Amino acid sequence: MIDPRVPKYQWGQRVRCLIDLVNDGSYPNAPEDALLAAAGAVGEIVQVGSHVDSNTPVYIVEFEEKYVIGCVEEEIELA
Repeated sequence: MIDPRVPKYQWGQRVRCLIDLVNDGSYPNAPEDALLAAAGAVGEIVQVGSHVDSNTPVYIVEFEEKYVIGCVEEEIELA
């Protein structure tokens, strides 16, 4: 069994996305492949969870564009 990774970021922190975040088909209110948040977009972490199979932190981020997107640590940094 893999030990869960301790989250690097916490609820309420402002973060910036490092890459363009596009809809992989899991975001129901936007067309597949639609740009949800461009690299450099700033948002706030509204929830911290964990991906069950890989035990990696998942951050639910509300971006200024009003999209709420699940992100992993490699996709965001502190703003």
